[in-house]
Amino acid sequence: MMNSGKPIPVHNLSYQDFQLTTLENGCAENFNDIHRHNFYEIIWFLETQKDSSLELDFEKYDLIDNQICILAPGQVFNMKLQGERGYVFAISKEIFQEICDVEMVLIDGIKPFQLPLKVKNTCESLVALMEKEYHDEYRMNLLTSYLKSFCIVITGELLSQENISGDKQRIQELIKLIEGHYLVEKETPFYAEKLNISSHHLNDIVRLGRGTTVKKMIAQRLLLEAKRELSFGTCTVKEIAFKLGFNDASYFSRFFKKHIGKSPESFKSEK
Repeated sequence: MMNSGKPIPVHNLSYQDFQLTTLENGCAENFNDIHRHNFYEIIWFLETQKDSSLELDFEKYDLIDNQICILAPGQVFNMKLQGERGYVFAISKEIFQEICDVEMVLIDGIKPFQLPLKVKNTCESLVALMEKEYHDEYRMNLLTSYLKSFCIVITGELLSQENISGDKQRIQELIKLIEGHYLVEKETPFYAEKLNISSHHLNDIVRLGRGTTVKKMIAQRLLLEAKRELSFGTCTVKEIAFKLGFNDASYFSRFFKKHIGKSPESFKSEK
């Protein structure tokens, strides 16, 4: 399980907007520690081991061959490499927004999913083109085109599983809005106004599509960030409360205990 006695490191894209490596040749420190990214990362696991797994934001996922995982900035990630084979694409926020418009990636990425064999050859061909360009000329406009094609193929497989109705599209837009404003805006009317519908209508859509309410979606986003800070940060509970937009630390503690079942202090001491 993840745990740490020091601040969780943040990995940055230091010198390129796009970096391409393989799991077998990549730097071990990019995997064999708990960390976060300030960029997007796509990992394609071509071959895994029988006990291969990774951890994302307090959840463990077992891995099998030919799975893809898309990590969003800010996610807490941990994996110990054990001879897996595959590709790793590190992509700046600016480039990713240009190549991929799947908004479900925004908050908690896309958990490992199986890539159908029918599109594996297409993806391998695109990656071969990317590798050649990456190591030879590094023309970013051409790399971006290859990346966009790759993302269209892999996300198309996700989207083909179900058509996005108008209500589902609104939920995706809501998720994007919550990600951008949850630290300041914690009430449903703000989001309803942004979506040009009534609060009642928006809650009906969320209740039918997600089995929850807008208020609870905002709370879950706050709780996720609170857990991250309590598990891996060095801030006090009071500092975390203010960081998350709570003017009263005691109210934050009551909010956390109501949803998690224990105080922030207890949660932090267990990590």
